[in-house]
Amino acid sequence: MSHTVEARPEPVALDPASTAVLVVDMQNDFAAAGGGVDLGGGDISLIRATIAPVARVLSAARGAGLPVVYLQHGYLPDLSDLGPEDSKNRLVHTSVGRTVTAPDGTEGRVLVRDTWNTRILPELSPEPADLVIGKNRFSGFHDTELDPTLRRLGVRTLVVTGCTTSVCVESTVRDAMFRDYRPIVLSDCVAEIQGPAHHESTLTLIERLFGWVTDSTALLRVLGARPTPHVPPITAGQDAQEAAADARR
Repeated sequence: MSHTVEARPEPVALDPASTAVLVVDMQNDFAAAGGGVDLGGGDISLIRATIAPVARVLSAARGAGLPVVYLQHGYLPDLSDLGPEDSKNRLVHTSVGRTVTAPDGTEGRVLVRDTWNTRILPELSPEPADLVIGKNRFSGFHDTELDPTLRRLGVRTLVVTGCTTSVCVESTVRDAMFRDYRPIVLSDCVAEIQGPAHHESTLTLIERLFGWVTDSTALLRVLGARPTPHVPPITAGQDAQEAAADARR
């Protein structure tokens, strides 16, 4: 049975039978103390603020029988899949492969597969029925099994969560739209280390051209879950902190 989700730019139909939840790159390097972003001086607080709402969405989605698909960004130990020396992908990933001591005491390497660094955040650990798909570019569709997996599952609508809003989330949403999926981005379940301005501009672009934007409260309502604590929908020009303040008034 199809449900109607309040969203921008207009309400959007959601049929649980053909919907999956996508979790983009919610892993230690991007959102944990001691991860690559944190060690590089980046602010991970906005990404960490999405963990609780993402967890609620995942719980409700599993309870409603929706597939949950994780995207996990990482490279081979020899970095042979990073790209040629002069490729933009290699040039912007200057810290990839750097050896670090992980918080658990093991030897880690920034964005290298099968290390602490690329492990999914423990607060959002995949469950046995969930799917985890590796990727080595910003888009989850580039040279991965994501598209054939979704088609095998009969998925047409993607509920998108994760990080970062303006890079891997947007890249994946664009590629989803190009393949005729219907992306619905949850504004309080995505975040941006480059700050709220990049986050908001990306959400505006998505709702105008590539999909729909709503929040976890609206989704939980149609899935029959209790959306607590309530945070009002985030509108263009309003960041997560402002929305949370509104909820407390």
